[in-house]
Amino acid sequence: MAHRKRSKRSKAKTILRLADLEQSKNAVLDSLGAAISRESYGHAIDEFIGWYCSEPRLAFNRSVVLRYRLFLEQKDLAPSTINVRLAAVRRLAYEASDTGLLSPDLAAGIRRVKGAKRLGVQIGNWLTVDQSKTLLSRPPADDLRGKRDRAILCAADWLRPQTSRTSWTRNAGFPGSLGALGNR
Repeated sequence: MAHRKRSKRSKAKTILRLADLEQSKNAVLDSLGAAISRESYGHAIDEFIGWYCSEPRLAFNRSVVLRYRLFLEQKDLAPSTINVRLAAVRRLAYEASDTGLLSPDLAAGIRRVKGAKRLGVQIGNWLTVDQSKTLLSRPPADDLRGKRDRAILCAADWLRPQTSRTSWTRNAGFPGSLGALGNR
């Protein structure tokens, strides 16, 4: 009778047990630097493990993570909350793949699960370019308070997101973020 050689490499699983998920969860949490990230990811992974173990013998793959996303959307959670929880599940899949508990192909499929779409409009009343120029020209440039006010207005423009930032500081004679202070 011929003996077959067993490969030393263990075959990756498709159905992860609670012990496998806990091992991967601990690896994820150990890899995070910030305490708030560990808390957030820990909560998200615990919720996923609870959902995953409550379903009958599901394989840990892309379709299961899509079902989990639908579960989260049915709970009427905010898209950002859903995306954070899905990021934790993706990280769980990476760690399970790195430790050999999950095949790299399944982990790649889980990585491709899209997050929830963020729909909505930007809140607030944004100034037009002309309104910005008018606002900037109001403080006098010759006294100290006027220079301070211009610097604050210029800094406020640079704090806005890059996509909505206007070039009104350059149009008003300010070459950059320090231009509002005048020539020294």
